[in-house]
Amino acid sequence: MNHSSNHNRNRRSFLANMGMGFTGMAMGATLLRDGIARGDWAPPTGDPHYSPKAKSVIWLFMNGGVSQMESFDPKPMLTKYAGKTIAETPFADTQDPKKLALERLVAPDGNGLQRNTLFPLQVGFKKHGESGIEISDWFPHIASQADRLAVVRSMWTTDSNHGAQTQFHTGRHRNDGNFPTLGAWVHYGLGSLNDNLPQFISIGKREYWNKRDGHYLGPAHDAVPLRIDPNNPLDYSRPAKSISRDRQMIGRDLLGKLNDLRGEDFPEDPTMNARIASYELAFRMQTSIPNLVDFAQETDETKALYGIDKPHSQDFGMQLLAARRMVEHGVRFIQIQHGGGGAGAWDAHSGLKKNHANLAQAVDQPIGGLLEDLSRRGLLDETLVIFCSEFGRTPGSQGADGRDHHIFGFSVWMAGGGLKGGVVHGATDEIGFHAVEDRHYVTDVHATILHQLGLDSRQLEIPGRKRLEIDHGMPIQEIIA
Repeated sequence: MNHSSNHNRNRRSFLANMGMGFTGMAMGATLLRDGIARGDWAPPTGDPHYSPKAKSVIWLFMNGGVSQMESFDPKPMLTKYAGKTIAETPFADTQDPKKLALERLVAPDGNGLQRNTLFPLQVGFKKHGESGIEISDWFPHIASQADRLAVVRSMWTTDSNHGAQTQFHTGRHRNDGNFPTLGAWVHYGLGSLNDNLPQFISIGKREYWNKRDGHYLGPAHDAVPLRIDPNNPLDYSRPAKSISRDRQMIGRDLLGKLNDLRGEDFPEDPTMNARIASYELAFRMQTSIPNLVDFAQETDETKALYGIDKPHSQDFGMQLLAARRMVEHGVRFIQIQHGGGGAGAWDAHSGLKKNHANLAQAVDQPIGGLLEDLSRRGLLDETLVIFCSEFGRTPGSQGADGRDHHIFGFSVWMAGGGLKGGVVHGATDEIGFHAVEDRHYVTDVHATILHQLGLDSRQLEIPGRKRLEIDHGMPIQEIIA
């Protein structure tokens, strides 16, 4: 009999019975952090490259493509010239049909600008705060935080289908292959803020093309998927059978003794300490994870601030309240997907008014509440909040009452984490078609976030994985305080 093989098999069975089925994830992170998984080459130390202005990130991603005109870049000229083609408006000379392939992406019948009929704004808008930022009436709670927002109205990307969800997270077109997401790079580059918790958490449904994060960095840098359910927040976070805490502690102590014996047999095995640390983390997470999503100690006023008392905003409100609790407890990067499934709930090819009004009602109060709550608790200065979507929507109509995908000009906003508040940067043209001023590819958002966290993406490169210049992006200095 192979004693070593049998010993390992029995230990794995023991771990599974103790409810530690997700220790592989924790162990992988520890092994990579200790420089074991890559031979002689050592990964980052976990220290920032320079003094950070932010500690944590809450990444709010609206799946499907939010219309920039009906959210954070209102264009009244769409209503003034509704029903006319671009060629029939004063803006015809500003639109080059050869530039960015308008015929294919806007008018599939091949007639280009002649068939691009402008679709009027579906909602009103107002100026808000001392800054006077114009925001649509579908987002009144976010609008109440206008003086905390840095709105970038000049984003562009290249994937005209919903693989752009992956592109916004990784900076690369899906046709290029699989690349790490921003959250994975942050997880890879920085040390833990709380050794009892995962540092990268994902909430909400993700489609197969945007399911993973680590890729060539390794699965240890995938986000840990979390449900907002204190009874079952994480797969394998509880034992398969009911086991008392005392028995779990006995099992953990025994496991430690077995590991010590194994270390005596193989004193040159460099993975032993890393394995022990990973098992300890997995054990601690069984208690710490459920506590994150238990709102028993939250006041009714706080829950109402997030819209948890309203049916339409309850689910997203609970996710964002959990995100605030995660930041408080030292989670580094919280990635929240809204409207996941298929192309994404915000994909309004028809019925845009009803679609966006309902979805905005679901997310607006929770997001406004999150910004207010973070500010009240003194956390906004060290927490970056990002609102983004894979692309925008066309100024022209699709069908009777919808808008198609649009990659040439759309909006995101960021708040907190050492950024300026109450500012608008970049601009699209008068009908919201092209980003025409201070244009930014999606990795400029990544670079801004990494900059605020104290990371230089070029110092994170892995031998044999040279990144393109555009992969790194450039921090948007105009919105940095």
